[in-house]
Amino acid sequence: MPMKSLLIVAAAAETAIGLALLGLPSVVASLLLGGSLDTPAALVVARVTGAALISLGVACWLARNDQPSRAAAGLIAALLLYNAAALAVLVHAGLGLGLSGIGLWPAVLLHAALAIWCVACIRLKPVSVA
Repeated sequence: MPMKSLLIVAAAAETAIGLALLGLPSVVASLLLGGSLDTPAALVVARVTGAALISLGVACWLARNDQPSRAAAGLIAALLLYNAAALAVLVHAGLGLGLSGIGLWPAVLLHAALAIWCVACIRLKPVSVA
């Protein structure tokens, strides 16, 4: 059950942020980092990131009812990698680069919580690889 809940929450969160990045990348950047996306290249990168997050959200949604398997473990591991990397990048943005929008620290907390949840799912549901 914890894995199913994690996949549902991740699907909702990643899809919502992905859609926001596709449609309103400058607004997301402003809320998250207190800055703007000033170049067409930055807008393209933000929109590609949005598409990637939607893809991750769809994968989580489609896997939400799966039984523990190597594929499910792989998806949870990928979620852990993404959330740990996003956490590190956002903390660096805030502490190292001095960027800050109203959504920065809530996003840091969300990624930290999701990363911890991923670790708990991996530890609670060991999957046989034989």
